Amino acid sequence: MTPLEVIVTKRDGGSLTAEQIDWFISRYAAGDAVADEQAAALAMAIFFNGMTPDELSRWTSAMIDSGTRLDLSGLDRPAVDKHSTGGVGDKISLILVPLVAACGAAVPQLSGRGLGHTGGTLDKLEAIPGWRAELSPEQMIDQLNTIGGVIAGASADLAPADRKLYALRDITGTIESIPLIASSIMSKKIAEGTGSLVLDVKVGSGAFMASKADAVMLAETMVGLGRDHGVTTSALITGMDDVLGRAAGNALEVAEALEVLAGGGPPDVVELTLALAEEMLRLVGIDADPAAMLGSGEASEVFHRMITAQGGDLSAGLPQASHRRRITATVDGHLQGIEARAVGVAAWRLGAGRTRKTDDVSPTAGVLCLAAIGDRVSAGQPLFELHTEDQARFESAAEALAGAARIGPDPIERPPRVELTVGP
Repeated sequence: MTPLEVIVTKRDGGSLTAEQIDWFISRYAAGDAVADEQAAALAMAIFFNGMTPDELSRWTSAMIDSGTRLDLSGLDRPAVDKHSTGGVGDKISLILVPLVAACGAAVPQLSGRGLGHTGGTLDKLEAIPGWRAELSPEQMIDQLNTIGGVIAGASADLAPADRKLYALRDITGTIESIPLIASSIMSKKIAEGTGSLVLDVKVGSGAFMASKADAVMLAETMVGLGRDHGVTTSALITGMDDVLGRAAGNALEVAEALEVLAGGGPPDVVELTLALAEEMLRLVGIDADPAAMLGSGEASEVFHRMITAQGGDLSAGLPQASHRRRITATVDGHLQGIEARAVGVAAWRLGAGRTRKTDDVSPTAGVLCLAAIGDRVSAGQPLFELHTEDQARFESAAEALAGAARIGPDPIERPPRVELTVGP
């Protein structure tokens, strides 16, 4: 078998055999028979011609089999995880993992870092002094047994073929392929070893999926892959036209998550957290009230234990930006929308995000939205607060936010975050 044979099959609209898929993925992961340019050519052929369900299921299996799997069979409670396809201000995992753990499940969340205008969970948590993302499998399992929740970085031997292919897709214009997105997400989550999974598939201007039809297709594809691989999977389609909560930026989002864990915080963050928690608990058959658990302070206690177990020190306080600037409204009216992507880009330009995965990020940079959708605002009233360590970044961030706040004469209500549920 040769790489060219596999590429030409898919280029010409054919279906790859199981043998072709297994050979290509294993050889690409090993780095001994398939070059980057050949993997890029196959990714582009898949981008244009798609994959059948059988092809995609086998492709995902090959990605999983390129590395090791985490064995969670020894846990004394059912394991369930959540994955978000990425958005602006999405600090849900910081609240959700300790909340579901407090309700009696084990939540083994292997998370990633942000790229472009979307933030990464690990970047947010690394704003906490001393917190570390790297844990061995033994340390993860110990923390799951003693605390119930863990958020950590994925090890290099977990679906390594996906790690190589994702980096290649990022620079070859093949990111926006539903089969490749679905297999990338699900190969890592299945290799993680969890028995149940809830997907938060974002849709809207601040998400990778701009249309609801594409979001539903992605959700259905991933739910099917979970079913094929023995992981009970469901998905919530959730809105990402406007910022989730009011904070976009690493330390700023941790502070907002702590507010929610303390019983406050933005209503939409609470709404989505509880919806995801209820779905996760349903999948593993735990009869618990996450709203009551959130109000009791038990989820907050679990979060503090998780942070301490990974070297973090919340008592030291969160870092704060050296420089701040506010952007004000130019007219009177009601705030009818805040463009999520514009806020994400502004936070990125202030230093909260990265252009390449190897870039450093600022823990303090970001944007605070000072008014909520539906609020009455007046000309001159602050709408956004920009945080950065580098004052030279203010102008480009302000340019990104020009027109981001839509102000009109009529009051409106923000629509519910959860638009649709897909799965069992």
